[in-house]
Amino acid sequence: MSFALSPARPLRLPPVLAAVAVLAVLALPLAAGGDGESGAGPADAVSALVVLYAALRAVRERRRPLSATAAVVLGMPVAGLAVAAMGAASPGAGLTGLGRYLQVFVLVPAAVVLLVRDRADFRLLAWSFVGLAVWQGAVGVHQYVTGTGASYQGELIRAVGTFGPQDVMGMATVVSFGLVCALGLALGRAPVRQRVAAGACALGLLLPLAVSFSRGAWIATVLTCAVQLVLAGPRRALKVAAVAVAAGVVLVGGFGIGTAMLQERLSSIGQVTDAPDQSVVDRYTLWAAATGMWRQHPVTGVGLKNFPAYRDGHASLALSSGSDTEGAGAAFRKQPLLSPHDMYLLVLSEQGLLGLLALAGSWLALLVCGLRGLWRVRGGAGLDCALVGCGLLIWQLVDFAYADIGGPSTVLTAVVFGVVAWWALVGAAE
Repeated sequence: MSFALSPARPLRLPPVLAAVAVLAVLALPLAAGGDGESGAGPADAVSALVVLYAALRAVRERRRPLSATAAVVLGMPVAGLAVAAMGAASPGAGLTGLGRYLQVFVLVPAAVVLLVRDRADFRLLAWSFVGLAVWQGAVGVHQYVTGTGASYQGELIRAVGTFGPQDVMGMATVVSFGLVCALGLALGRAPVRQRVAAGACALGLLLPLAVSFSRGAWIATVLTCAVQLVLAGPRRALKVAAVAVAAGVVLVGGFGIGTAMLQERLSSIGQVTDAPDQSVVDRYTLWAAATGMWRQHPVTGVGLKNFPAYRDGHASLALSSGSDTEGAGAAFRKQPLLSPHDMYLLVLSEQGLLGLLALAGSWLALLVCGLRGLWRVRGGAGLDCALVGCGLLIWQLVDFAYADIGGPSTVLTAVVFGVVAWWALVGAAE
């Protein structure tokens, strides 16, 4: 009796793992003292390979890569960017700025849309965000406990993860994305074990988010989670709110997380007009400078990467020379203030109304399509994907009022827009 041996089937890995690789690289420590404002990092190089891989797959499979709607929505920013690039101080600066914006808002998002095949791939990518957040959060909490973090009010306690003080918002951004993804997964219709695990991750990520001392991340996360709870239904909202309050009592009362510095940071959110600290003064001054640039160049702005050149001509004497950074393995350095720390004002000042309408129009289209898809699956199997996709976009749009692109963690924003675009333009219709 003979048996025919069937040829072994080749192991086929899901294409979405290419996008997961970008997140994996962001878990690696950066070189101490690196410049977080310029130059491409390892994650940027991997993102370029992901774009190339997605393009080659589309060519090999001989299929239409994007729907007409997706192409229009993702391609809207290109016109404003091209005009602003021509207004840059030099061709090199124009190409560099154009490449960065295309990477974050067009190319990488389009690649993620092509690589995510279905909702299972989407959930895998969402869990990857959670995993990265747990790792970075663990590093950040260790930094806070051992006094090896970035400098904050003279003490090395600020949790920055592996990003270091050169990208002080990096860990807070990663943890916030992970928390939003975890909450969305916990509120979905997945098996109980997965929902419990996601809920536990969401609660656990509250601690590293707190010790990041990032007011902008706190505000964006609280607002986003509140919206997610409301969209998931009133009953679930009450249950999760009760658990969150209980966790807060345990953290503050049981473990003493409510330190004087943390309480002071919280109270400073409502004191931006009453004796604000220097960081708030700098922010207001930079916002005023960006507004002044736009008033002089309302349609096309001052050109890509030209904000630093025009800053001193529009800023008051209240602006400091830069922010002091040190700790987490890096020496003291004065980090210059090269942007208004507000994405909307950065685009308005450098790209004018043309660029802002193009970018904001793309984001608004994604939000409308995403919320429409959430309404379709409300109460169904795709609720977790809808809450993750809409939640990430809402968080990013709120955070853009306090931050802009720049630093090693920027490539993560590109992947987030890809996740959002897949749900809004593809997943919601499945």
